[in-house]
Amino acid sequence: MDGAPRVACVTPVRRLQGRQITTLDGLPEAERERWTDAFVATGASQCGFCTPGIVMRLAALAYDRGPGDPTDPTDGAPSAEQIDRSLLAHLCRCTGWQSIEEAARLALGGSPHPVVGSPGAPGHRDLERAARRAALEGGVPQEVGPSAVLGRAGFADDTCPAGALVAVPDGAGGYALAETVRGARALAGKVQGRRTSLALDHPIDVPPGQWDLTLQTTWVEPAYVEPDASWCAPGGEPASPVANGGAFGGKRHSPVTSDARRLADRNGRPVRVLWSREDVVRFGPKRPPVAGGVSADGSGILRFGVPPDGLAADDRASLVAAVARVAPGLVLEPVPLHGPAISLDLRAAVWAEAAVLVTCARVRASAAEAEPVHSEPVVGVPVDITAPGGGRAVVRCLADGAIEVEVEAGEVLDEVVLRSYCIGASHQALGWVGSEGIAVDPAGVVHDLTVRSFGILPARHMPLVTVRSHPDAGGPPVNASDAVFAAVAAARWLADGLPPLWPSQRNSRQVR
Repeated sequence: MDGAPRVACVTPVRRLQGRQITTLDGLPEAERERWTDAFVATGASQCGFCTPGIVMRLAALAYDRGPGDPTDPTDGAPSAEQIDRSLLAHLCRCTGWQSIEEAARLALGGSPHPVVGSPGAPGHRDLERAARRAALEGGVPQEVGPSAVLGRAGFADDTCPAGALVAVPDGAGGYALAETVRGARALAGKVQGRRTSLALDHPIDVPPGQWDLTLQTTWVEPAYVEPDASWCAPGGEPASPVANGGAFGGKRHSPVTSDARRLADRNGRPVRVLWSREDVVRFGPKRPPVAGGVSADGSGILRFGVPPDGLAADDRASLVAAVARVAPGLVLEPVPLHGPAISLDLRAAVWAEAAVLVTCARVRASAAEAEPVHSEPVVGVPVDITAPGGGRAVVRCLADGAIEVEVEAGEVLDEVVLRSYCIGASHQALGWVGSEGIAVDPAGVVHDLTVRSFGILPARHMPLVTVRSHPDAGGPPVNASDAVFAAVAAARWLADGLPPLWPSQRNSRQVR
């Protein structure tokens, strides 16, 4: 706006009167292509929902450098600190920031961290193979290439026809409908979400026993950036809320599709169902809290939260099988919890906690750590975890906090995409161990309703992650980022000294 970056989603339209507005499509073509090529080359965009805003924020750095040509990438380059600071107003849940910083340096004339494997430029890669790798890691078909960077990947709300009714949750289990988003939200009485000072809760007790290692976690918001949305015409098929991004499994059973179909049939018109960020946090699924104890030999008990009416038989059987692959000595105990929705669809839910507990107990025993159980940091030791699906990660957390990842994913298909997903999984794991959690009161009501309250690591707190894949590992391609997620969590927990409560750094909730 008038040459300065502004966050579009909190800028009222009335403030735009008489101002000059530039969006990503308004950048000079050569500049836009340079940014697109840089993001594709470094794997800095996955679902792409956040990318246009981030590109505009970073592009503004060129215009802030003073005299010179802002469209000339050789005319100086911003510092890492400037890039990190510029990203504070943004959230990319997918990539873990590092590849975005690399893209910024590449586009603005600096030197990014080396990108392993192929040169990375679109012309040097098979983007169809890249999309296959992205679909394996994200769990849904995914587009890779310039269209994702430009925000043109076909998100559900973008494809809605003009003139559709708008439906938003009314807070009473139904929907308010109107001709516009503003009108629907007014009818629903939408109240802006806030963060809270309420302390995090660990709702499940550690099972009784003499354990070598224990762990308790809290409620964790998956924090996918694109809110749930769908639309449907009468008698038609609803638009998918995961058109270009799997939301870490958080939208696998989203009700917005069935709601859109039902409301369209009832009203005889296309209906657009749109959740706000607060709606996603109130109604969307959470990672279930767990509490477990394990002995050095891998035997133990892991309790995990389930909905009050329990698990479906198929879900329980799948979970038992997954945990048996990574921690055969653990006994699972479901604990019905009253609170926000719980989903085992979320990334590596429960089996990752099981793998972390058993692996860390084994590593600690091998390192001959003395009592107390939760004591000195263990750094630089390889943590090796193979996911139930076959992907394998060997991770080291170094003394300076840097993360080294070796990954086996079968046929790599595209190294840039694989690397991007592994760095993103590392970012999510580091936050999970150290800073992420949402406050839920005794009545089961979620109180942390803003992105800033989830404890997600900002770019300036993200350590360097190096990724090395094994293209000769053989076998069909498999998901590998879930194994990285579990292994990075275990390595970070060991380096932190195995504190029994996650998140281990409470004050990090205030970072963002």
